Amino acid sequence: MRTRSAVLRHEGGMRFSGLTGTGRTIVFGDDPAANEYSPVELVAAALAACTAMDVISILEKKRQVVETYTVSVVAAQRSDYPQVLTAIELLHEVVGPDVSEDAVRRSIELSATKYCPVNAMLSAGETTVHHRFRMERTGTAPVQAEGEVIVTGPFSRPDVVV
Repeated sequence: MRTRSAVLRHEGGMRFSGLTGTGRTIVFGDDPAANEYSPVELVAAALAACTAMDVISILEKKRQVVETYTVSVVAAQRSDYPQVLTAIELLHEVVGPDVSEDAVRRSIELSATKYCPVNAMLSAGETTVHHRFRMERTGTAPVQAEGEVIVTGPFSRPDVVV
């Protein structure tokens, strides 16, 4: 079992400086101009990063040549306390000379249902996560496609793979 850790130090107001167990630093707070990060905004970004790392790794294993890949995330946060994220939209945009729609869809599905622990944690609670894609094959037989791959959560058991 892997252990994750961090120590945060109060620096005044809503500013906290964090040092992770791996020696990385991050500053939390409510002042974006001072490069302070919102914890909830980072949760949304962490989900995008987690799934992106899975998807690009799976696409590479499937020998898909990817020219550009971006993941966008938009999360809706409840107004009432606790202000949990209730709905998240992830959009994977993949461009490559011979990218396969099936490969893109399967890579996203595997991340959402098997590999991404951030998605599993969010989907186990109140959060519904919509996993969408947009792809463009730019090679000799150009194709564009988009759609929803899967919806995870709310209250999904992370130990049950769909």
